[in-house]
Amino acid sequence: MVRSSIRMLIPLEKQAEALEILSPIIEQTQFEPGCISCRIYRALEDARAIMLEELWMSDEDMQRHLRSEKYRKILLVVEMAAEPPEIRF
Repeated sequence: MVRSSIRMLIPLEKQAEALEILSPIIEQTQFEPGCISCRIYRALEDARAIMLEELWMSDEDMQRHLRSEKYRKILLVVEMAAEPPEIRF
């Protein structure tokens, strides 16, 4: 199993746009081959914080997703962040 997480601080005025982009991606990604789960979390301690977490069956499944058009849209949201995001694999 492979875990991917991106924690980003999205300015409050851009959050609606960010979630509008991420929500359909999350719904679609859940049905990709090898996807165990795909979720969005919002932090209580900082209203700007959004975290995207994905669990994959294998590295190959995750790599295929990272090369997809859906992931490019995720990267567009990452560019909205007020600070460099925390990205972990």
